[in-house]
Amino acid sequence: MFAIEVDAVFDGERYSGDGAVVIVDDGRIAGVEPRGTALSCEVTRFEGCTLLPGLIDTHVHLCCDSGPGALDRIPNFSDAELVTVIENSLKAQLASGVTTVRDLGDRSFAVVDWRSGDSSFPTVVASGPPITIPQGHCWNMGGAVRGADELRRAVAERAERGADLVKVMASGGANTPGTDPAVVQFSAEEILVVVDESHARGLPVTAHAHSLESIKNSLSAGVDSIEHCSFITTNGVDLDESVVADLITSRTTVCPTLGIVPGAHPPPAVLEMLRRTGTTYEARTHLFAGLHESGVRLVSGSDGGINPGKAHGILPEAVIGLVQGGVSPEAALTTATSTAATTCGLTTKGRVLAGFDADLLIIQSNPTADITRLRSPQALYLQGNRVDF
Repeated sequence: MFAIEVDAVFDGERYSGDGAVVIVDDGRIAGVEPRGTALSCEVTRFEGCTLLPGLIDTHVHLCCDSGPGALDRIPNFSDAELVTVIENSLKAQLASGVTTVRDLGDRSFAVVDWRSGDSSFPTVVASGPPITIPQGHCWNMGGAVRGADELRRAVAERAERGADLVKVMASGGANTPGTDPAVVQFSAEEILVVVDESHARGLPVTAHAHSLESIKNSLSAGVDSIEHCSFITTNGVDLDESVVADLITSRTTVCPTLGIVPGAHPPPAVLEMLRRTGTTYEARTHLFAGLHESGVRLVSGSDGGINPGKAHGILPEAVIGLVQGGVSPEAALTTATSTAATTCGLTTKGRVLAGFDADLLIIQSNPTADITRLRSPQALYLQGNRVDF
C-alpha cells in the first residue's frame, strides 16, 4: 500500500482544487482522503500538481507505426514485426498519459491475439479487422465481405476470436486509395444485420461514417457509436439538424477523432477531402463543440498511428482541440476519462474513486485553467505501478 498526495484532483467528472491523498493497494484505489490526512504507508507528494484518471484513447490503430502511409504498409509486416509495432505503439501511448486504448482496426486479429494481460502495457479493447467491402476502406486488414451471409459470418468470427466490439465501415475513407469518404459502403439494411448479429452476442457496434448518408444509415441501424461523424456530402459539410436530433435522442456516442501533431501537415488525400468539402481542422473543432453543446455525447480518440500527423500519443491534442472549439476543459476531460470508460465498457476505469483501477495521471498545475498542461505528464501509474517515461 502507498499513497499519492496532490494539490488538486479531476476525478473523471469534476475538478477540485482542495487537494487529496489517493491511497493505492494491489493495483486499485483503496480510498481518496483529504489532503494532509496522516497515513502509516509511504506517501509521495506532487507539489502544485493535479491528479486525474489515466487517459483513454477510444480510437487507435496499434498495427500502424505512425509513419507515412502506415495503413497501406500493414500487410508488409511479418507477424513478429507486427508484435513489435503493436508494443511500440502502446509505449508511445503510455508516454502521453494514456492507460487504456480502444483499437478499431488491426490486421487479421493481430491485436486481439496479442493481448496477454501484461500489466506493463495499457489495457487494450479491440475490434479486430473492420468489416468493409471488397477494395473498400481498410480492405487490406482482412475484413472485406459482400452480402448479408458474409456479414453474419464476419460478426460470428469476431465473437469467436474474442473481439470486444465490432467495427463496420459505413463510408469510404480518405486514407485508402480508391475509396471516397463521401460515399456509402453499406446500406442501412446491411448495417442492421451487423448490429443485430453483434448485439445478440453481447458486442457493441461502432461505425466509421464520414458521409451524411452513412451517418443516417448507421443511426437507422442502431449502432452504439460513430467514428468521425463528419457530415460530409459531395458538395461540402451538411450539419443536418434532424440527424443531430437523432444522435441526441438515441444517445449514440460520437468520436470526432480530433488531434494532430502540432505543426504537422495532413497527407495529400486528407488535404483534398478538406478542400473538396470546404472545411478546416479549426472548423471541425467548432462543429463538434456545437454538437456537444446540443447534447451529443462525445468521446475523444486520436486515430493514432495512421500517419506522422496522427502519431500514437496525440490524445492530449484531441482533448485540446475540443477546448479550442468551445467545449469547457472539464467537459473535454470527461471525453477522455469517465465517458470514454463507459463507451469502452470498462466499469473500473475513468474515475478517481475507491474501488477503481489505479490508472492515474499527474500533471503540473490546473488543466481546467490551461488544458495544454496535458501535453506534459509529470507522472503516470498503471494499475498502481509507476511508469518510467
